[in-house]
Amino acid sequence: MDFLASLAGGIWQYGIMFLLVLTLVVFIHELGHFLVARWCGVTVKTFSIGFGPEIYGFYDKYGTRWRFAWIPLGGYVKFIDDENPSSFGGEKQLQPSERAGAFHSKSVGARAAVVAAGPIANFLLAIVLYSGLNATVGLHILPPLVDAVVANSPAERGGFKAGDTIIAINGRKIDRFDDLQRIVGSSAGEELSFTVDRGGQNVVLKATPNVDEQKDTMGRTFRRGLIGIQRAISPDKVRTVHVSIPEAVMLGVSETYGNITATLAGLGDIITRRQSAEQMGGPIMMAEVTAKVAELGLEPMLRWIAFISANIGFLNLLPIPVLDGGHLMFYAFEAVRRKPASERLQQMGFQVGLALLMMLMVFVNFNDIMNVWRRLTGAG
Repeated sequence: MDFLASLAGGIWQYGIMFLLVLTLVVFIHELGHFLVARWCGVTVKTFSIGFGPEIYGFYDKYGTRWRFAWIPLGGYVKFIDDENPSSFGGEKQLQPSERAGAFHSKSVGARAAVVAAGPIANFLLAIVLYSGLNATVGLHILPPLVDAVVANSPAERGGFKAGDTIIAINGRKIDRFDDLQRIVGSSAGEELSFTVDRGGQNVVLKATPNVDEQKDTMGRTFRRGLIGIQRAISPDKVRTVHVSIPEAVMLGVSETYGNITATLAGLGDIITRRQSAEQMGGPIMMAEVTAKVAELGLEPMLRWIAFISANIGFLNLLPIPVLDGGHLMFYAFEAVRRKPASERLQQMGFQVGLALLMMLMVFVNFNDIMNVWRRLTGAG
């Protein structure tokens, strides 16, 4: 009973922290849609954080209902001619005086701008958070220095020695140990060419990372490449670099882009079965990670929020009907064809998109539940 009580308390704590983070990211996403819609002259009926019955709400001076709902896993902006939160048209039911504010009466460019504004707002939030941290706290860099080489490892066979500093992999400059880990981790079974600084001389070494299969703290199986290089992580080994505001912003853009490309690469690895789909998680996993990051302090938490925001922006741009990317796909079709896709085609697209999202939600939540069960029972 004590264990169950502790588990319930942990879930409650994790859930509250995660919902606070998710609410902020969703609010910024929907605010992007809202502000550009207002700018384009679209009448906004509802700005909702969450779905389902309303907890609290109010009207602003423009007649928009701002509301919080009981199911906090998302949100939406509803326009005057929407029949549902997916922004599918109901303009035929409008009075003549209302048609000027109809979303579907606007040009295809204006509609695309409104839809794209949500993901763009997420990217901007990530860039602002990363840039602010880079400018105020600075960059914490662990140099790509080899402290030790594991016996009988690819690194030992490749000729690496303690004291080597890795400066490039396959011609790509390496500034920090994180860069080394990211490239090696995603290159299992592929021969890599390393340029190392050894006593002031550049030496080229080759090594092929082994495939290492492990389970993370959530019980999920993941595969990564390892070559057998060890780095001592201690405060005296980490250096903090302070940068100017323009440099901080450029790095913020780079970090946001890096998040997106890493997510895209991860999806590719899952599709090609280089990584297990078991590592895909839903709200439970996100809540657990959020709680663990929060324990590390404010800076890691803000970077985690930036990471989530960048990835929500990217995932919303996937060309799946119901998501923003699906809407943009239809608008691109309309721009090329000079007329909208048929109502039947759009309805079919949204039905397929909704089905895909529902299947994905079932899958990731099943993964979450199974991993919690494995930890409780000690299975796997």
